[in-house]
Amino acid sequence: MARVPETRPFFVVADPAVLRAAATRLGADAPVAPVTPEEAARAFGTALPVVALATSVAATPGSPDPRSASGTIAAIETAVALTRCGRAAAVVTNPIAKHVLHAAGFSHPGHTEFLAELARGADGSVPRPVMMIWSEALAVVPVTIHIPLRAVPDALTVDVIVETGRIVARDLRERFGIAAPRLALAGLNPHAGESGSLGSEDRDVVEPAIACLRAEGIDASGPYPADTMFHERARQGYDVALAMYHDQALIPIKTIAFDEGVNVTLGLPFVRTSPDHGTAFDIAGRGIARPDSLIAALKLASRLAPAGGRVT
Repeated sequence: MARVPETRPFFVVADPAVLRAAATRLGADAPVAPVTPEEAARAFGTALPVVALATSVAATPGSPDPRSASGTIAAIETAVALTRCGRAAAVVTNPIAKHVLHAAGFSHPGHTEFLAELARGADGSVPRPVMMIWSEALAVVPVTIHIPLRAVPDALTVDVIVETGRIVARDLRERFGIAAPRLALAGLNPHAGESGSLGSEDRDVVEPAIACLRAEGIDASGPYPADTMFHERARQGYDVALAMYHDQALIPIKTIAFDEGVNVTLGLPFVRTSPDHGTAFDIAGRGIARPDSLIAALKLASRLAPAGGRVT
């Protein structure tokens, strides 16, 4: 099994039998080694280290099954627990089928919200997670995420934008090593509202939020018309673009870096990355999926994580 370059040793939290069956079905030379987290580095050169779940998992590639939900949830919980106690350095999650989990009673909108709950502090506080999609060419943050488009204007407040900007600036400094991060904010409306003639939100909400961030010493600028923010020359002027809604952020980065984009959750007390794609049930188990985004997620987790740990 070839070692993924530029990553630390990593291990998978899973049912070893499922991974062995997948390797056999595909004819892949991918031996599986059940390990403890502390044994992963020693096994990594010759096999895929796997920290076994407490229960077996029933899974058929390409066939969503609510019976597998408990294993998915347990894997996420285990990975976070191992990272929070220092037995792993970061969490790299694979795509989950949210509708399958919801059918089994999962109450969170998605991965990010569940991870925030698992990061609850000793005082009971839950951190506010911020989703950033990162690539070498472009990094974007949607200020509002998984809500209907018609709900965006009401959800978009000065406080929400300012809090998002603070979290982004802090994590870019502390984890990405950017001393003075440059944040470019997109307008909500076409042409960033045309001074209120195409909607008042940019004038009344986005502009005051930018002023607050700048008053705190954060290099924030905008609002810019979203249709001119993402060409190559414009991208040289900022480190991250803050978009006002989901597709405004994800369409450009998936156009520019579909196979290299990494989902990074900012605002958590641990590093979490994930491939920026979905479950692709239509090609699952056929051995034709591209691994680029997962490899990019592993590399970025290795780059961001504290020294001395394994990635899970």
